[in-house]
Amino acid sequence: MDGLTIVQHPLVQHKLTILRDRNTSIQLFRAVVRETATLLCYEVTRDLPTERVRIETPIAATESPTISGKKLVIAPILRAGLQMAEGMLDLVPSARLAHVGLYRDPLTLQAVEYYFKTPEDCAERLVIVVDPMLATGCTAIAALDRLKEAGVCDMRFVCLLASRPGAEAVRAAHPDVPIWAAAVDQELNDHGYIVPGLGDAGDRTYGTR
Repeated sequence: MDGLTIVQHPLVQHKLTILRDRNTSIQLFRAVVRETATLLCYEVTRDLPTERVRIETPIAATESPTISGKKLVIAPILRAGLQMAEGMLDLVPSARLAHVGLYRDPLTLQAVEYYFKTPEDCAERLVIVVDPMLATGCTAIAALDRLKEAGVCDMRFVCLLASRPGAEAVRAAHPDVPIWAAAVDQELNDHGYIVPGLGDAGDRTYGTR
């Protein structure tokens, strides 16, 4: 699918299998979500612009590359995206955070907003939107809509697992926003869950039902 990158690194795929396993404990699930997000962050940022700066090593003066421009904004979709954001902050600790609070109505499956907060200059930065699951696509589309309303024009969406219908819906609604995922499953069930999926990532992270 155009605009969709599946990260097939063996470490990512191994960790995704742990996340899919229903016998994985809450503690392990939480840790592996964070680790996988760090690996995905490495992939989604591989084309960041750099510039050369003058530094002194312990041996001699030299020029060396550093990331140029303003720092990233990581925008987790609450609540499940928070653990992914922490994993990305392990790699880019200077990144700013935006928070997009959305929940999916269990009857209509539509996204309902309850919180939204971004850095003041968010529109001038690259924003990486994170949510473990891209199922129907409704929540992701609502988050991207809301960020665009706030002036953001440079975004990337990162998830652990996407459904093909959800990814297609996001690409149709926001063709300018590329998607990174560890895997794509083909189906959704009648409740809008990815099949075979990994269950409800928020519940499995926080031990709720």
